[in-house]
Amino acid sequence: MATRFLAGALLALSLTATGAQAQTFSFGLWGDMPYQKAGDAPKIPALLDSINQSDIAFSIYDGDIKDGSSLCTDGIYASALTMFGQLKQPVVYVPGDNEWTDCHRKNNGGYDALERLAYLRKIMFPTAASLGQRTMPLTHQGQAGDKFYENVRFSHNGIVFAGLNIPGSNNNLVLGEKDCTHKSARNAAQCDAANAEYLERDSANVAWMQQAFQAAKAEQAPGLVLVFQADPGFDLPETEDQDESQAPRYSGYRHFISRLVQETEQFPGQVLLVHGDTHFFKVDKPLYSPEKLLPNLTRLQTFGSPMIHWVRVTVTPKNPNVFTIEPVIVKP
Repeated sequence: MATRFLAGALLALSLTATGAQAQTFSFGLWGDMPYQKAGDAPKIPALLDSINQSDIAFSIYDGDIKDGSSLCTDGIYASALTMFGQLKQPVVYVPGDNEWTDCHRKNNGGYDALERLAYLRKIMFPTAASLGQRTMPLTHQGQAGDKFYENVRFSHNGIVFAGLNIPGSNNNLVLGEKDCTHKSARNAAQCDAANAEYLERDSANVAWMQQAFQAAKAEQAPGLVLVFQADPGFDLPETEDQDESQAPRYSGYRHFISRLVQETEQFPGQVLLVHGDTHFFKVDKPLYSPEKLLPNLTRLQTFGSPMIHWVRVTVTPKNPNVFTIEPVIVKP
């Protein structure tokens, strides 16, 4: 009798766990805001109210806490933390180029970009948990305040999420002397250091992405969400005679994207690839190319300044497409 009771209890627990994983839920996506040069600040309260009044479980911010032509002072990170602290639900922060990669620009104050990255890693991740008034636990790559700690992973209702530090401005890859010094306070040694940083972080990003796929397979997740800031330069069918993805200014993303394709091909579920950087809402299937489809990968490009809106994604595990994407237009 005891054995029969135990078996029944274990079956009930198994069914409960499966049911919990199969539950539908929604999450939010936003980034590339507020920008001082666009006068975004007065629009942010309405955006935060819209997110707070929704029923999302959490949101993910995909980088650029300031515009690309303002100073990279310590205060911009503090302001971003204050903004994130106004959200009732957990918010996961993913770094963008404007808060570290581009800080070498003269109109950004001529900072050492790698020093700003080190500062970001310490200040923007005050604990191992997410930001927001209610937090949730995150798994980090690396140790607190150290290299790659900004790369995070978590699971929610059977879906695996990963955030990666893949920013705009060609992923911090410097393409020669002209690129090094253009509108920049950098010297040759700093550009050499930037390229060494790119190579090390690119390898770490690929490893973190691969671990996310491994986790999704182990959990039998129907979907995986990968979030970073940069537009990695997918080719567009509107320019049939030119493949934008092969342009030098996107060369810093090619290794990661090629490995992403390999992992996606071996994944039985759906992959939602989220990024910002280009500032207008877009959903498509850009891989392998405009003429050849990688069917289980969808690209979602989020809104950005001066369009202060956000995106709601509803996860329905039993739906073959898993992810339903809805732009949320915020009225000021």
